[in-house]
Amino acid sequence: MTGRNRSAHGRIRSLTPEERKLWGSVARQVRPLTRAVLVQRPAEAADTHTAPSSHDANASAAVPAHDPHSRSYPLPPPLAPIDRKARQKLARGHNAIDARIDLHGRTQAQAHRALRKFLLDAQAAGHRYVLVITGKGRDQEQGILRRQVPLWLEAPDLRDLVVGFDTAHMGHGGAGALYVRVRRKRQRLTE
Repeated sequence: MTGRNRSAHGRIRSLTPEERKLWGSVARQVRPLTRAVLVQRPAEAADTHTAPSSHDANASAAVPAHDPHSRSYPLPPPLAPIDRKARQKLARGHNAIDARIDLHGRTQAQAHRALRKFLLDAQAAGHRYVLVITGKGRDQEQGILRRQVPLWLEAPDLRDLVVGFDTAHMGHGGAGALYVRVRRKRQRLTE
């Protein structure tokens, strides 16, 4: 510290003897960080998980939780949105939507299972673009599926099936639907 700081009016002033004494005591207590110190994560408490109550048994109990802190390697970058030209072609009907799924009226667990199966089937069929209808939710709050589906698409279990996604055009459901670009199935090289 230089011994000076700015007053309320922006003028530089010197520290008072009390402030210097306080700064000296703080500076003596500081120890530099070492690079060798590793952050240890708390052990996962799989056995301490309580059973869900009856009112939320169908909610998110069977949906895999996506915890970004549970990895020992960095997360991959977020999926890219569908490029502007492709999105316009989808909206105008020039690019075909190969398949669609409506997740209305399903619990999170049911919707997650259905979405995974749908994307696996779409990939196996060679589909390029699919429409996932989540619904907008009631009143002013966003729907649960509307919030969760983008997170699921980014999660490791679905990420290998998806190249990117973006909000659908109003004619296809607008904010309550997503265009999803399906990743092509990798063909194995046979020799």
